Amino acid sequence: QGKKQGSDVPKGCLAIKVGSEGEEQQRFVVPVIYFNHPLFMQLLKEAEEEYGFDQKGTITIPCNVQEFRNVRGLIDRENSLHHHHHHHYVWCFRV
Repeated sequence: QGKKQGSDVPKGCLAIKVGSEGEEQQRFVVPVIYFNHPLFMQLLKEAEEEYGFDQKGTITIPCNVQEFRNVRGLIDRENSLHHHHHHHYVWCFRV
């Protein structure tokens, strides 16, 4: 199973690791279109501030796993509602 790590990522997707300090990191496979979404860009900015630009291997996002699931849900809902229409929203995070 160790060798299969990279081959289970579908075309157009990227594997990332998510987990805040003291939390076990989890692996997620996300569509590359996420990387253009403002909410995901904010997570990448946090990763840059935490780790810099020279992360080796899988991108790691220093975000609570449940918070990441919430963000992913918002992006998925927005994408399914608006099918490629470009709308810009200001989202509020509820914790």
